[in-house]
Amino acid sequence: MDRFLLYVNVPYPPAKNESAILRLVRGEKSGAATEPAPKIAQEMIFAARKEVNAIHVAEAAERYMVDLVIGTREPQRHGGDLARWIRLGSSPRGTLALDAAARAHAWLQGQDFVSPDNIRAMAPACLAHRIHLSYEAEAAGKTRSDVIDALLAAVVSI
Repeated sequence: MDRFLLYVNVPYPPAKNESAILRLVRGEKSGAATEPAPKIAQEMIFAARKEVNAIHVAEAAERYMVDLVIGTREPQRHGGDLARWIRLGSSPRGTLALDAAARAHAWLQGQDFVSPDNIRAMAPACLAHRIHLSYEAEAAGKTRSDVIDALLAAVVSI
């Protein structure tokens, strides 16, 4: 799972949406599907990627991302329950994912720089599937999201 950029939890749809999904798939199978979604030109995707990559990441923001990832590997630094809850922390892929996702989040917000809010917004999706919880955390009913929330509360931002 570490090779995926983000972990996105998609809940079950409500009944009215389930029916819409059923009708959509029936239409596709019978050839009576509605108009296909408009395609995005490859040039637009490349241009957006270039803009996202140009989003500025200050040294302090970079340090905050690294501190969060190191916090998953060395949770005892932050005291509290983190050291008891995290059995195995994130690899460097977590830092890479957090950087890419925070830049994209900033771009979507119309910003030209990454802020601590962008980092905090993306940390759960980037890090939750990159940590392994201890038996103690699981026995206490803690989820990976709970642990990332505690990490965000413990690691001081810029």
